[in-house]
Amino acid sequence: MRFSTLRTLSLAGVLLALTLLTPRATEAQWISYSSNPRNILEGSWQSCLDQTGRYTERVYDHVVNGVGLFEVHLGPRREFAIFKGVQDQHREHESPENLLKPFRVLMEGGRARQRWEIPSLKISLTVTLAGGSFSDCESWYVLLEPLEKT
Repeated sequence: MRFSTLRTLSLAGVLLALTLLTPRATEAQWISYSSNPRNILEGSWQSCLDQTGRYTERVYDHVVNGVGLFEVHLGPRREFAIFKGVQDQHREHESPENLLKPFRVLMEGGRARQRWEIPSLKISLTVTLAGGSFSDCESWYVLLEPLEKT
């Protein structure tokens, strides 16, 4: 084998190894689990930096009997939103239609937790920062549940 061919093969091997070993930004990940069957949504959600340098977002559409009652926006990062109805177009979290005030969860001493009650939809949303598996990701415990009947 000639030296130039060997060098080309070595370079290709190094590039392949770097590609496989380089951490990649992941999509917004959701792991569902429930400790109570009456909870609407319960699980772990992770927002990571994508290839454009932005944190990922996930939208949950709550549909009952074919009718979209509301949508829940998880992210990007520490932003959350709930809107009445369901639509295909993305809604801005700063919008007055966002039922969560404030919509950004503040960090306090490396911790973050927020609970909102939305009486018009008879639900509450609680989010708790759980730490990230990478420095460019934030993991959240999310609980969406019906408000107790009085």
